[in-house]
Order: sequence, then structure tokens, then C-alpha cells
Amino acid sequence: MTAADGEREQRPLDQPHVSRMPADVTYRAEILTAHNGALAAGSAGYLDPRTGLFVLSAGFLAARGTCCGRGCRHCPYVK
Repeated sequence: MTAADGEREQRPLDQPHVSRMPADVTYRAEILTAHNGALAAGSAGYLDPRTGLFVLSAGFLAARGTCCGRGCRHCPYVK
């Protein structure tokens, strides 16, 4: 089954898939802090701490029900 089929990967929403955010990303801790704050607040996303761009949270993406195929950082459907 592919991500587009709508079945979520079985991992916690606060853990991005390694293909979308490798462990060696320079500011990984900052990203995860911002993302986890958005998850806790039930927000659709957060501002990336370095670029200022709006990034959708895994919670928001999971609620959509399917992967959009655009390579979202926190996509819960990536396997």
C-alpha cells in the first residue's frame, strides 16, 4: 500500500519519517520543538525556526485523510 492509499504509517505524529527529516538535519531539535508545540496546541502548523515558512503539522496532515504527494516534512503517510 502506498501513502496515497490513505493508510497512515504506524509511528507517533511527533516523529517525522527519516526520508523527510534525516537525523542529521542541523536544526532538527528546533524544528521538533516548534512542531511539537503545534501538535500540543492543535494548530495546523508552525513557522520554521530558520526560514520563517509555514510548515503543516502531522496532526493537520493526518486529519486530511490522505497524502497529497507534495513531500510535506511531517507527512504521517510516508512509509
